[in-house]
Formats: sequence, structure tokens, C-alpha cells
Amino acid sequence: MLLKKLMVYANLILRNRQLKAMSGPVMGVIAFLLAASPALAQSVGSSSGFNPQDLLRNALEWIESLGIIGGIALIVIYILATVAFLPGSILTLGAGVVFGVSLGAVYVFIGATLGAIAAFLVGRYLARGWISKKIEGNQKFAAIDRAVAKEGFKIVLLTRLSPAFPFNLLNYAFGITGVSLKDYALGSIGMIPGTVMYVYIGSLAGDLARIGTESQPTDPAIQWAIRIIGFIATVAVTIYVTRIARRALAEKVSE
Repeated sequence: MLLKKLMVYANLILRNRQLKAMSGPVMGVIAFLLAASPALAQSVGSSSGFNPQDLLRNALEWIESLGIIGGIALIVIYILATVAFLPGSILTLGAGVVFGVSLGAVYVFIGATLGAIAAFLVGRYLARGWISKKIEGNQKFAAIDRAVAKEGFKIVLLTRLSPAFPFNLLNYAFGITGVSLKDYALGSIGMIPGTVMYVYIGSLAGDLARIGTESQPTDPAIQWAIRIIGFIATVAVTIYVTRIARRALAEKVSE
């Protein structure tokens, strides 16, 4: 639910009498996603007999058999998984087993970044135009949207540092904001600390069969580091986005 702070300007739409139509398809989907858990794909899969974890684990076994070209295969699969809303954690952990910490982190970062950009573009071109037309006459929304766009890099960077913000959901959510593609892509560097840490944790398993199971070994120090960094980033982005929205509204009122 912390993502609602990031989407504070979107909430204004629903409170504006002239824009009740915004509670239609796009906003309905966003509201559903905000209420969903980060493991959305897993919960949906279990009810239909489709288990994305098993699918991705099998993909990792295939990647492992490819040898030197396995890294390219991992990047491609990570891109597809990100766009398809499949849980990338299995791929991240598995990369540590297959490629080790250094190469695994590099491949995961490239795949996650390209996948995030692809999902961002899908969200932008399928939803952004429709939303822009609906809020065209809403000056308050426009002011907040411009303010968020100006600080896009910092906001994306902070949310990428925090595991509290669902990775797959953020990719599409940012697409309907005014954040530029350049700021969005550069903000992806915020994924580096978490990527390295999770790839390292995956490398401790030593066997793909143990990835994502209770028998997978962990490193308490690394886990606490992830929690601390994530907590600080979560608080920072929540306060930061709220201030930006309030400042934009205050400037609009003073005009």
C-alpha cells in the first residue's frame, strides 16, 4: 500500500467531480494491483494449476545447460518474465547458482533493467494517452504530474532501493506518470545493491532445486542489510513524494 504515496496525484483524480470517469478501466486495474500482493503471479498461478516458480526453475536448468550463451538466455527470459508479471526473485536467486555472484548480478541487472523499460513503455503507450485526455482540464493534477516528472530520477532511484515497492507493478505504474524514460532508466541503478545481495544469497544454495524452498541457506547479515536499506528508502520516498505533491498544489493555489 505504500505505492499509494507514489500515486498520490492519481488519487486526486478520483476526488475530482469532473473526472469520475477515471474510476473506469485503467484506474480499476491500478486499484486492484495496489491491493494485490507482490506475489500476484504466484497466487494466480496456484489457483489455475500453473506454477510460475516451477516454470522459471525449469528455465534456469535449461539456461545452465547452455554454457557460455546461458547469460544471454537469462537476460531474454528475465525481460519476458518482467513484462508478463512473473516473479523475478527465482531468476535472481537462480542466477547466483548458475553464474556466481559477479556474472549473475550483471546478467540480472541487465535483464531487469531492459524488462522494466519494456513494461514502462507498455504502460505508457497503452494507458498514458487515455489518462492524459481524461485529466486534460484538471490543473491540479497537471501541476503535480509536472512536479513528479521533474524529480523523476530521485523518485525512481529511491523506490528501486526499497523492496517494499513491488518491482513488476512499479514498472507499469511509472508508465502512466510524467516521469521521462531517461530518468526512469537511470533510476534503475537503485536496483544494484538489492540485485547483488539476492544473487549472493542464491549462490549460497549451490543447487537450483533448493532455490525458493525452506531448505535454501541464507545470510542473516545480508538479510538485515536489505531490510535496513529498504526501510530507509521506503521512508524517504514516501516523505519525498508527499512533499512534492503538497508543494505543487500550494504553487498552483498561489497562482
